[in-house]
Amino acid sequence: MKYKVEKKQFVSKHCFVCGTENDESLKTKFYELENKELMSISYPTPTHQSYPDRMHGGIISAILDEVIGRAIMIEEPDSWGVTVELNLKYKKPVPLDKPVKAVARIIRNTRLLFEGTGEIVLEDGSIAATGYAKYYKMKLDKIIEEMGHEDELIVDDTVKTPEEVEI
Repeated sequence: MKYKVEKKQFVSKHCFVCGTENDESLKTKFYELENKELMSISYPTPTHQSYPDRMHGGIISAILDEVIGRAIMIEEPDSWGVTVELNLKYKKPVPLDKPVKAVARIIRNTRLLFEGTGEIVLEDGSIAATGYAKYYKMKLDKIIEEMGHEDELIVDDTVKTPEEVEI
């Protein structure tokens, strides 16, 4: 199914999942969709391998953690999620030779915590992994204040934003 892209989210310089200046990064892009879900597209390399030609389960976990945790920014653009709990179910291998799509949404949102679900969606539309996660909400300005390095944490993604994406 095709969805209109409402907005592309920022990335970071050194993040393992989306880092623009991290050679080992998945170079993931994040797109807020018209249906209020967040979709990511990751670009794995042999560095992300488990068994030959298959993505490592820990990498799958990192993608789902990131996309579910960022989904809060659709409703609250100045918030970010800090992982409290993450549960995954692996259903199929994820190949390394093509982009990997993930989709997430918020299912519960309170003042301090939020919960979300997400899936890794293969090229044929089948689900390779599912995830449920709970996050503590932190304001981006508080993270920047505590950590510094705003110029490394929030970077505009210069890749052209598609008008629509297919899941």
